[in-house]
Amino acid sequence: MTNNKLARFIFASIPLLTFCSSADSIGPVTRFDGGEGFSQEVRVPPIPEQADFCGEEVPLHYTDVQESFKREITSLSYFHGTMIYTMQLDSRYGATIKRILEEEGVPQDLYYICIAESGIQPVVSPANAAGYWQFLSSTAREYGLVVDSEVDERYNIEKSTRAAAAYFKKAYEEFGSWTMAAASYNTGFSNVRYRMDIQSLDNYYDMQFLEETGRYVFRALAFKTILNNRETYGFYLDREDLYKPLEYKEVEITGAVANWSDFAREHGTNFKVLKIFNQWIRANQLDNKMRRRYIVQVPLKGFREGK
Repeated sequence: MTNNKLARFIFASIPLLTFCSSADSIGPVTRFDGGEGFSQEVRVPPIPEQADFCGEEVPLHYTDVQESFKREITSLSYFHGTMIYTMQLDSRYGATIKRILEEEGVPQDLYYICIAESGIQPVVSPANAAGYWQFLSSTAREYGLVVDSEVDERYNIEKSTRAAAAYFKKAYEEFGSWTMAAASYNTGFSNVRYRMDIQSLDNYYDMQFLEETGRYVFRALAFKTILNNRETYGFYLDREDLYKPLEYKEVEITGAVANWSDFAREHGTNFKVLKIFNQWIRANQLDNKMRRRYIVQVPLKGFREGK
């Protein structure tokens, strides 16, 4: 929910190297044939003839909309390592996040906003937005998440997803479409209202936004398209390549934990693995002076063996 997020997924344009002896004359150019066996075929990937986001039609008969969509599809199609990792994490967390969105009464396509925001990773932006849904601390607290030196529920997949759903419902009530609600998640309520007022428009695909917001929904739509049509875009992952959903038992905590490493050891694991299951733990102890209730996911035996 801050600026500069797309920078985490898009490389800056890098000019091709040229070898010049002066400003107005071209010197010797070194040519590379790639070596024996090198082969590369680069094409602009296709976009579907029809598309929707949150059940709202994407007007692909508009040239500018086609070009915007194709730009994001192309960018992600050739961002191989990131996309493979995203597919692996999607296998682990996607069903859970979609289920929570459905329980909260918002479209499951909003899951792809989570991917656009964080890549389903517990990351921090340059503006200190954090977690899977990239909440600023003030906004997180506004939507009921605990954020302090010991606990940060922006890193709790279930709680942060429910908070994001609450935001989207509020935004939908304000703007009347899920696409505009998604745009506001990137640029804020006030900015969307301002642009609606000065442009006398209320449709994302017709409106002018700053570049990041103008690309934002298309990026989520591109994630949706590629993840649901992987082989069309050249991604062939076998079942064993994908990460399995985490299996765990739940332990309720209402008091203090003197040392999470000791807690982990008592439950047959270590702090490193406990953190994989509970990224919201942000220190090695929990004073819990407010006596809040926390649910700790304790990995079932066999996680480290890949069983």
